[in-house]
Amino acid sequence: MTATTIDLGQLRARFAERFGSDEGVRCFFAPGRVNLIGEHTDYNGGYVFPAALTFGTYALIKPRTDGVYRFRSSQFAAEADVNVSDVRHLPEHDWANYPKGVLSELLRLEEGGYADRLRGADILYDGNVPNGAGLSSSASIELVTALAFAETAGLSLPMLTLVQLSQRAENRFVGVNCGIMDQFAVGMGKRAHAVMLKCDTLDYQYVPFRIDGCKLIITNTNKRRGLADSKYNERRQQCEDGLKWIREKLPELGSLGELTAERWEQVRHAIPDPLIANRVEHVVAEDDRVLKARVYLEQGELEAFGLLMNASHESLRDLYEVTGFELDTLYEEARAVEGCIGTRMTGAGFGGCNVSIVRDEAVERFQRSVADNYTAKTGLVPSFYVCDIGDGAKELEL
Repeated sequence: MTATTIDLGQLRARFAERFGSDEGVRCFFAPGRVNLIGEHTDYNGGYVFPAALTFGTYALIKPRTDGVYRFRSSQFAAEADVNVSDVRHLPEHDWANYPKGVLSELLRLEEGGYADRLRGADILYDGNVPNGAGLSSSASIELVTALAFAETAGLSLPMLTLVQLSQRAENRFVGVNCGIMDQFAVGMGKRAHAVMLKCDTLDYQYVPFRIDGCKLIITNTNKRRGLADSKYNERRQQCEDGLKWIREKLPELGSLGELTAERWEQVRHAIPDPLIANRVEHVVAEDDRVLKARVYLEQGELEAFGLLMNASHESLRDLYEVTGFELDTLYEEARAVEGCIGTRMTGAGFGGCNVSIVRDEAVERFQRSVADNYTAKTGLVPSFYVCDIGDGAKELEL
């Protein structure tokens, strides 16, 4: 299946219904993202290898002049009306706390006197990123909001600035201590390319995503995963604990992302807790897999790329312990299908999605076999998305 198509004409009519008029309305889009390999390395300053998808979040926006932002969604019942003088996190505002966080960060920018130019807006969201699936629905909302607010207020802000303030919104306002990968991929994505990003320096390069004769398939476990409520922050703390121990031997080490496999072997004894050592082991090995994955993809060695995907999942399962029964079941069932080149969980884990590269002739068999066996073992019905790689956040013509 493909993601539900969004009809912009219908969305515009819905905007007029909600707000009384669609005169002067503009439309912005930010994609979801899939991480091909490099999981739980971003907040450790390591390498990631994500790509923007062609489905995402749409926002129709019309400026106001009274300082009030009215947030509405076609998908969620919660609504929020917020004055720029009183932007607070409120549990009853639910999803709207993500765009409110972006507004809060825009208001905090010191340069440019932006607070005087953020004078309110009516904004209606819709989207086709499966919520809670680990495909960055939250980063998609953040970036579409940041771009919409900046453009309609006449702020000349580079996309990288919008990416960074969106990450801060999630860290400081929502309370999820995420790294920058999701927001970077959503904002900076490029059609038909993956992005290899070093998360501590923000050095990046676009790598052509050529998988001729194959399809990229995302499989949703349909087990809801709330990132803020998961053990994500716990894993981050465990990595910080590991870094502290290693710095007793390597005081110059800035992050785990700077730790090579060779140096890790020399200092692993500095960590007395085997659980913490496992977390660090995953980060170091995963960084190495990303570097190899880029080379294999550039050289068209898809079989080797696929083996790295498999190894990544097993490391996330055994060392980092963020998979769980549903994701592990998807992994085993996907691997069992002839024509599946590589497969792994993607995103934070604890539910969410699996990503696979599957030969064209095996796509139907893959979906049928994985669905039947997964449902038999878990009682859940998975969803499949045959994906294309798209551009980052942008304005759309209405």
